[in-house]
Amino acid sequence: MLEEKLESLGDILRSLESVLIAYSGGVDSTFLAKVAFDVLGDNALAVTATSAIHPSFELEEAVKIARKIGIKHEIIVAEALDIPEFPDNPVDKCYYCKKELLAKLKKLAEERGIGNVIEGSNFDDLDDYRPGMRAVAEAGVRSPLQEAKLTKPDIRKLSRRFDLPTWDKPSFACLASRFPYGQKITREKLEMVGEAETFLRNMGIRQMRVRHHGTIARVEVTEEDMETLVQNREQIVAKLKELGYSYVTLDLQGYRTGSMNETL
Repeated sequence: MLEEKLESLGDILRSLESVLIAYSGGVDSTFLAKVAFDVLGDNALAVTATSAIHPSFELEEAVKIARKIGIKHEIIVAEALDIPEFPDNPVDKCYYCKKELLAKLKKLAEERGIGNVIEGSNFDDLDDYRPGMRAVAEAGVRSPLQEAKLTKPDIRKLSRRFDLPTWDKPSFACLASRFPYGQKITREKLEMVGEAETFLRNMGIRQMRVRHHGTIARVEVTEEDMETLVQNREQIVAKLKELGYSYVTLDLQGYRTGSMNETL
């Protein structure tokens, strides 16, 4: 079954002939870039967008991995905070962000003579609240992983086979996902969250979120990392207070994707 999905993905990409890939350096887009390069060679271009909602380490990793794959890679600026609707943090902010990004990618593809823009949503994403998918549909952008019915576990397994460093990379969403809907998103708040998560990451905690509730930092980690947080609580509290938080809390439910959607 997995081999059939991989073959289907190759057939889809081959039929497109030339592609520009929305490439973040995450698990899904890296795998898509790898297969696209294997199938299409120099007719595949990976493009990474920079914005205040993406921490710098993500861009650095994306550059390194693209170099490892061998695919052509370009970087563009697509600042989410410049989109009028985005900073107010509506429930469909991802739609506006994705719409703006895809418009830039389609324009770049046209300039480069590339026939198709593709992105890395996988088959599991159909089960989650993802308003950005509306923008994908409106823009006529293809989602080959979804079309080939490749799930996240499928992609991780195949990524390991292909020796991609992202095969066990923790799930990561843009920093704007750390804010309750309706709470204003600013560059300063994004920097607070980014620095807090970098601090925890440097402690060896790979999968985490620092949810920003005004003066409260609600930290989500996996169950096995909760002990690490408790053991280092004084150091963590001191650092996050230094960043501007008044209170630091540990979410006993632990890490989970889309926890801000639980209020919808």
